[in-house]
Amino acid sequence: MTLEREQDLRPVVPAGSSSPAGSSSPAGAGRGAPAFDTGQLVRIALGAYRRPGWKTRLTRRVALVDTVAVTAAVVVAYLVRFDGFGGTALDVQYLAISVGLLVAWSLALRMAFSRESRVLGTGAPEYARVVNATLAVFGVVAVVAYLLRYDLARGYVAIALPVGLVLLLLGRYAVKRRLVAQREQGRCRSRTIVVGGREGVAHLVGELRKDRRGGYEVVGSCVPGGPVEPHEQVAGVPVVGDVVDGARLVGPLRVDTVMVTGSDLVTPRTVKRLAWDLEPWGADLVLAPALTDVAGPRIRTRPVAGLPLLHVEAPGYSGPQHVLKRAFDVVGAALLVLLFSVPLLVTAAAVKLSSRGPVFFRQERVGLQGEPFTVLKFRSMVVDAESRLEDVLGAGNVGVFYKPRHDPRVTPVGRFIRRYSIDELPQLFNVLGGSMSLVGPRPQVPLEVDQYDDEIGRRLLVRPGLTGLWQVSGRNNLTLEESVRLDLYYVENWTVAGDLLILLRTARAVLGRDGAY
Repeated sequence: MTLEREQDLRPVVPAGSSSPAGSSSPAGAGRGAPAFDTGQLVRIALGAYRRPGWKTRLTRRVALVDTVAVTAAVVVAYLVRFDGFGGTALDVQYLAISVGLLVAWSLALRMAFSRESRVLGTGAPEYARVVNATLAVFGVVAVVAYLLRYDLARGYVAIALPVGLVLLLLGRYAVKRRLVAQREQGRCRSRTIVVGGREGVAHLVGELRKDRRGGYEVVGSCVPGGPVEPHEQVAGVPVVGDVVDGARLVGPLRVDTVMVTGSDLVTPRTVKRLAWDLEPWGADLVLAPALTDVAGPRIRTRPVAGLPLLHVEAPGYSGPQHVLKRAFDVVGAALLVLLFSVPLLVTAAAVKLSSRGPVFFRQERVGLQGEPFTVLKFRSMVVDAESRLEDVLGAGNVGVFYKPRHDPRVTPVGRFIRRYSIDELPQLFNVLGGSMSLVGPRPQVPLEVDQYDDEIGRRLLVRPGLTGLWQVSGRNNLTLEESVRLDLYYVENWTVAGDLLILLRTARAVLGRDGAY
């Protein structure tokens, strides 16, 4: 939609309304104080503006999936515990309990805001709300049963809780996958205006474009002073107004989200007025603080004098969490060695019989705090690969993270085991020895570490990993900047739960073979 003249920007006003929601916005600042619109309060209370249809359909679909999952869990628990439907008094009591549990469970999922369109499809935050709501319901059930001195069958609870939780999470995952597929096709996306300074808008637009799965489609930007010249753009997005015009443009641009980023002219009063003016439109207001690559667990919100202050905890590189991580690494690596014992032996035989040279490739890498160690891998190249390095890369062209896509030094067996990351399995013994972790930044050779600056050097604050964010996010298809960003994000925000999730995503990335060569 091209907006060239002031009259083209008039918002669509619902029937019976005397003025647009933006009529009392800061857009009138400097043009005289706007008259108070009592009709706006009525429109806010009645919800005069409806959200996009896809959000309504998505919410209904999730509610249906939740209902099916909860009903199935309760029915299965009842049938297994009481061997089918019977006519005894005890069975009748548990039928009533089952119905009550089903209703309470469904209400808890709704009250936990796990079905909000802004939460659906976000992954871990959505799943956390589902888990918390489920545990809260069963916690209340246990307390009530204790207070009433009712002997609730433990087998009934022991079946309903895990079965229901698994079904709920699987259902949410299925909905998420469908939503992601639709968003990658350009559907089910929130039409968004970004408000703020030109530099901040350009950065935010660039980040939103990197992740189409986030579901935001930026259709315009509002910057200080508005368009400097006709058809001005910021990061490829048309400038459609001043920072005070956000709410006024919701109607004509059919926007359902307004994002605000930093600018000297975006004052607290401007944001507050914008929030008020967006209420009748039903559009979401999203504030993008000047924080990048900081995970939620490190952020605490503390209200002080009406100000939502964000406290950002410093990343920790020692302490109980790291002791727990080390225990997780040892137990996990030992189990994986047992699990992959046959593939390890078969691969060792294939490497030995297919080409001249040792089974394992040993190379010095740089690990925790810059300490060198010897990394183990199945040999995937010819014996004299190191001496032929310059022939492949060209003199002086060895860059940080650089890896040639078509390397003639790789053997046929080596190409196969690289494709499925089987060559990395011997690093499980590095994990057991303490020089590596199951999850972490990729281990680098000294030549690459010599090129580090202070920022990239922060990768050495934790043990390098057998896998990591770089592997589950594109592997060798990533640029240097993307690889560094992911590694630094992991270094400062890792959790044991996050490590487990990365391991699960690694299996999918390996089977998909995306970016492996």
